[in-house]
Amino acid sequence: MKLSAVVLTMGNRPTELNRAIAGVLGQEHIEVEVVLVGNGADPLPPGSPYHDDERVRIVRLPKNVGIPAGRNSGVAAASGDVVLFLDDDGWYRSSRLGTYLRDRFAADPGLGVISFRVRDPDGGTGERRHVPRLRAGDPERSSAVTTFLGGACAIRRAAFEAAGGLPERFFYAHEETDLAWRVLDAGYRIEYDASAVMFHPAVLPTRHELFYRYNARNRVWLARRNLPWPLVFVYLGVWMVITIVRERRPAALKAWFTGFAEGWRKPAGTRRPIRWSTVWDMTRIGRPPIV
Repeated sequence: MKLSAVVLTMGNRPTELNRAIAGVLGQEHIEVEVVLVGNGADPLPPGSPYHDDERVRIVRLPKNVGIPAGRNSGVAAASGDVVLFLDDDGWYRSSRLGTYLRDRFAADPGLGVISFRVRDPDGGTGERRHVPRLRAGDPERSSAVTTFLGGACAIRRAAFEAAGGLPERFFYAHEETDLAWRVLDAGYRIEYDASAVMFHPAVLPTRHELFYRYNARNRVWLARRNLPWPLVFVYLGVWMVITIVRERRPAALKAWFTGFAEGWRKPAGTRRPIRWSTVWDMTRIGRPPIV
C-alpha cells in the first residue's frame, strides 16, 4: 500500500513549507510521495532543498483555484492508495505516522478516512473545532465521526473516488464535510484517531476576509447537494439559529446572510442525496445531519 501526501501552498510560507515537506519525507520504514500543489504560485521558494528531489512531484496551477480544486489536482497527480492532505503550515510530529496509517488502512478495507488529532505547537489546549464531533471536550478520545479536518487527514483513494472528490465550486469552507457525507454514503467509515497526531498553529478561521459569506453559502450548497429535502430545511434552520446566537456582530451577520442568500440563488452542483440509511448511521454515531 503506497502513501502520497498532497501539500497545498500559495508560496507565501517558505520556511513552514520546507518543514512540512521534511516531516513527510522523514517518515521511517515507508516512502511517502509528496505532491506539492502551487495554488496560483510557484510552490518552491528559491534555495529550497527540494527543487531536484525526485520524491517531490510539483503541480503548478496558473491561478488560485481554491482549496478543494487544488487538492483534487494533487490527488490526480498522486499515485498513492492512501492520500494525506496537508497545509503548508502544518507538520507531522512522529516519523512513524506513515507506517501507522499504512497498517490501519491495510487491516480495515471499510476504513475510508482517518482524521488526525491536531496539537498546538505552543502547548495550548487546542481548538474544539479540530475534534470533528459534537462532544469535543476530550481530544485524546478516538471515535467514529461523520466529518473530518481537510488539512489533517488521510483518505483511501477508492473512497475519495467513490465520493466524486471534493466539490470545486466551494472554493473554501465545508468542502470536506461534503466529501465526508458522500464517503459515508458509499459505505465507508470515518474515524477520528487520537493516535495520529500532527502540529498546526492555533489560528481562527475568521481571519479569512470571506469566511462568513463562504461559510453560509457553502452550507446551503452542502445541504442542497447531499440531504433529502425534508432535512435540507431542518439543517439550514438549525444553523441559522446557531449563527444568530453565536454571532452578535451586525457586520458578521450581514455577511453570513448575504452568503446564505447566494447559496440558494446560485447552482450548487450535482445533487446526490444520501440514503436514509446513511442518515440513520450518522445519527447512531452521534451527529445526525441536522447540526
